[in-house]
Amino acid sequence: MIAETRVTTDKSAIYMKQLCRHFGHKVAVEFNDERGSIEFPFGVCELTAEPNVLVMRVNANNDEDFARIKGVVGGHLERFAFREELQVQWPA
Repeated sequence: MIAETRVTTDKSAIYMKQLCRHFGHKVAVEFNDERGSIEFPFGVCELTAEPNVLVMRVNANNDEDFARIKGVVGGHLERFAFREELQVQWPA
């Protein structure tokens, strides 16, 4: 199961690195200035920082893990970006 969302923000690279650093204390993470990958036990999140857009692509093996990874990654981004009042919308 795969889903991708695009979140409009002029701080895409900052948030991508913040997510990777945050989760890097708990799970395997790789990132550079433009791309990141977070490997949770329940799925993988790939991040791409484009100009004014953070692309988040998640992959999981079942419905429960799919909902969990979208909630974890999306919820953390919304909290990190509280000043912007971002809302992460995943496709149905």
